[in-house]
Amino acid sequence: MPGLDLAFARSQFPALSGDPDGWVFLDNAGGSQILGSVIDRIRDYLTTSNVQIGASYAVSMLAAERLREGQAKVAELINAARPDEVVFGPSSTVMIQTVARAMAPRLGPGDEVVVSRIDHEANIGPWVGLQAQGVHVKFWDLNRASMTLETSDLEPLLSARTRLVVFTQTTNIFGAILPVAEITALAHERGAEVFVDGVAFAPHRLVDVRGWDVDYYVFSLYKVFGPHHAVLYGKYERLLALANQSHHFVPADRIPGKLQPGNPNYELSYGASAIPDYLVALGARSGASPEGSRREHIAAAFDAIADHEEMLAERVLAFLRSRPDIRIVGPAVSSGEVRVPTLSFVVNGRRSGSVVRAIDPMKIGIRFGDFYSRRLVEDLGLAGSEGVVRASFAHYNTGEEADRLVAALTTALAV
Repeated sequence: MPGLDLAFARSQFPALSGDPDGWVFLDNAGGSQILGSVIDRIRDYLTTSNVQIGASYAVSMLAAERLREGQAKVAELINAARPDEVVFGPSSTVMIQTVARAMAPRLGPGDEVVVSRIDHEANIGPWVGLQAQGVHVKFWDLNRASMTLETSDLEPLLSARTRLVVFTQTTNIFGAILPVAEITALAHERGAEVFVDGVAFAPHRLVDVRGWDVDYYVFSLYKVFGPHHAVLYGKYERLLALANQSHHFVPADRIPGKLQPGNPNYELSYGASAIPDYLVALGARSGASPEGSRREHIAAAFDAIADHEEMLAERVLAFLRSRPDIRIVGPAVSSGEVRVPTLSFVVNGRRSGSVVRAIDPMKIGIRFGDFYSRRLVEDLGLAGSEGVVRASFAHYNTGEEADRLVAALTTALAV
């Protein structure tokens, strides 16, 4: 079966078409490079349909049609049942805050929400804030033996009063993949809904909100080769039940409008429509049957992406495992079934910032810190060492770029 057509993939990203000895972008968990086709659609929107939607004249109707196309294409990408289950917003952080506010009126004293402590703070703080109205927040902690979240630790936290279970699909530090369908099934058995942060997962694997049966799912398009924009998915009936976050006269059944106060960014929403089109084209070059559906092509693209990224991760992890002075924070294996290629580590006797700054002049973009997973880094006792060093790959990275990072680390750690 053909693998990833890397030359085609790289050709679709304008930032990668310059000097071959230029910058290596390995900070992709913070934000990926953007597709040229996304840029083209944003430009096209702004030059040919940059008006307010909702009017009767032709250009306004074109603008609305393009917004609907963005919703429909993102619904296709994540396997939503209908386009209006897709809510656009400026960031995942804002979308999580919006849902927490919209859910708040139906929660009160005695109700319980289970929140993972290994999440990005964006998916912790808004839920913890519900304590002000009497909601009991329980923390689902990292299992120190397995260094992941275990369903066996979740079960005792669930009760007849549990209304919501909140967790990340993939940590932005460990890169470990959690079994979303299994966790969701357990929560549903106990009568609870689930809210999943898919920000660190969506750039690397096929999202299947219906297959997993999740109630809510959020991710950032600017980490999935698109614009600085975000997506909230919700089952239609769940979105109906949320309180209006827009003007008082907006009907309760106006979805997604009641959750998009002031309307979403039109040009970015339209730009996002290019992302699944790119993945369909990539899948066609990665072994998908010509007779297959668009969804099958997208799945083939992500299968090829996973295999390629596993190779990239192994090149770096093999080096990290060979160094007795390095502690890998997260799985030490590269298996695509276990992790995405977001690799974090600390160096004995070195502050993480000193390692990264030593590499900066070598034109390799990596990062250090807690990446807003402050509670996890503090629980691991790493806050005092400036958090972790993190290198995060995307499918457009090459084996040579992974080797370049290894060479840079070797030089930096010899100082």
